[in-house]
Amino acid sequence: MSALALRLEQAWTTGVPVAPLSESDGLTREDAYDVQHAWNAVRVADGERVVGRKIGLTSAAIRAQANVDEPDYGSLWGSRQYIAAGGRAEAPAQTFVAPRVEGELAFLLGADVGEGATAQQVLAATEAMAVSIEIIDSRIQDWRLTIADTIADNASYGGFVLGPWSRALRHADLGTLGMVMYQNGQVAATGVGVESFGHPARAVAWLARKLASFGEYLPAGSIVLSGALGRAPDVAQGDEITLRITNNPPLTLRFT
Repeated sequence: MSALALRLEQAWTTGVPVAPLSESDGLTREDAYDVQHAWNAVRVADGERVVGRKIGLTSAAIRAQANVDEPDYGSLWGSRQYIAAGGRAEAPAQTFVAPRVEGELAFLLGADVGEGATAQQVLAATEAMAVSIEIIDSRIQDWRLTIADTIADNASYGGFVLGPWSRALRHADLGTLGMVMYQNGQVAATGVGVESFGHPARAVAWLARKLASFGEYLPAGSIVLSGALGRAPDVAQGDEITLRITNNPPLTLRFT
């Protein structure tokens, strides 16, 4: 698995995608998390900082777009957290291979969450929440993905930006929050909180239980991106994305 991890690391650093691992190496979904974990170890050994986790493919719309049939997860690497000032952030477009953007809700955990987690336990452990734009990207050529490919590819992680943390948002009816994403002033995606695995906290609970199957957990202090609330439009240099979620300040990301 280490050879495949190094292949993905090279694609990450050079921006040159690789053929689907499921085609060239017969990768199964059972092997794919081993590849992902090996790649994460490579990055951490090189000084990368893991700031949390992301859940991918929680939205039925995104699963259909990516042609996969179940959620997955990956690590949030701090080197690609873009910091917003006054509700605006920038990301260099040339960093990515084939970027898309998703509108999500982020959780900041104030307590550990692990085996047997429920949505109620996730909410009880949550210190604050925020609006988030996740950049998804694929080191797999032309987004020709199976579930095994996207798992190995760190759940198609590209980067992310957060709005301000809000304690009040923990008490909102997260399943009914509406999302509108604008691309250069035009509506590019719409959605609602229920699109994230039925409820964003339910998605985080799924993640905690999945991690427990590998002997891991979500530690206090983790940021968790709980999954897309709608489709993920392609983006390119010059694009400006603005995310609006009910009763939260807008968050804008420009690709420079």
